[in-house]
Amino acid sequence: MFQANWTSVTAFFFLGFSHYPKVEVIIFVLCLLMYLSTVLGNIILISITVLDSHLHTPMYFFLSNLSFLDIWYTSSALTPMLANFISGKNTISFSGCASQMYFSLAMGSTECVLLSMMAYDRYVAICNPLRYPLIMNKKVCVQIAAGSWVTGCLTALVETVPVLQLSLCGNNIINHFTCEILAILKLACVDTSVVQLIMLAISVFLLPMPMLLICISYAFILSNILRISSMDGRSKAFSTCAAHLTVVILFYGTALSMYLKPSAVNSQEIDKFMALVYAGLTPMLNPIIYSLRNKEVKVAVKKLLIRNTFRNVFISTLKY
Repeated sequence: MFQANWTSVTAFFFLGFSHYPKVEVIIFVLCLLMYLSTVLGNIILISITVLDSHLHTPMYFFLSNLSFLDIWYTSSALTPMLANFISGKNTISFSGCASQMYFSLAMGSTECVLLSMMAYDRYVAICNPLRYPLIMNKKVCVQIAAGSWVTGCLTALVETVPVLQLSLCGNNIINHFTCEILAILKLACVDTSVVQLIMLAISVFLLPMPMLLICISYAFILSNILRISSMDGRSKAFSTCAAHLTVVILFYGTALSMYLKPSAVNSQEIDKFMALVYAGLTPMLNPIIYSLRNKEVKVAVKKLLIRNTFRNVFISTLKY
């Protein structure tokens, strides 16, 4: 059904960064390093939160979801680009483009909701510490995480389906390195105002609204922290929020610049480099930020390293 609407387009060609042949190899190497670092860093973070019983808390449960999400998001955005660069084809099938567009939107939308829920978790932990175990119990945490995933997947479906029904009149050259929805819209040879209105409504729902919830949560958190008399107490409260707040600024900063920029600003090259930051750099920095800013994660890593070292030494001794 969709293929007929796309006027027999069966494959797409990416222009990527072909306008910059001298830096294409550098971009490929940087993207490869970002992808490997993202996958490795987030897998380590997930493993730590699963294996260390001290990290079986709501905050680390949501952090594991964020890490899992980042792996899938970066994989959907960067792996086709890396594969195309190696093969030299720079093509993607119709079904592959549709899948990539959907999964990128779904993962990005889910992260918007999940980050706002993580802010709420920090609000409850700092402003209602005595009721925290009761409010953020296991059932509630699972419901919040599931709700974030369902919301992200459904909103992505609402955005993707109308785009797949547009007529492209044979236009199949994408001035991007991925099937980014804004780049696909530029191929349409029909009026896209309805689709753009749908995207604007969803963008407002997934960007400014969660940001407002985050700001409200942190306003209450800051007010509560300022009432703490001891400097150690203030420092500890700030440290539990600093990592999340840094990730929020990175994620929403790049997302807002991409999806809610003024219509007068229409530089595809800027969009491509912003997409690299959004799809590669931010997911790579998330586990680094959380590990560097969090003493519990550092302690858990040390425990795992010591445990594995002793295990290897013991196994080696048994062999001899």
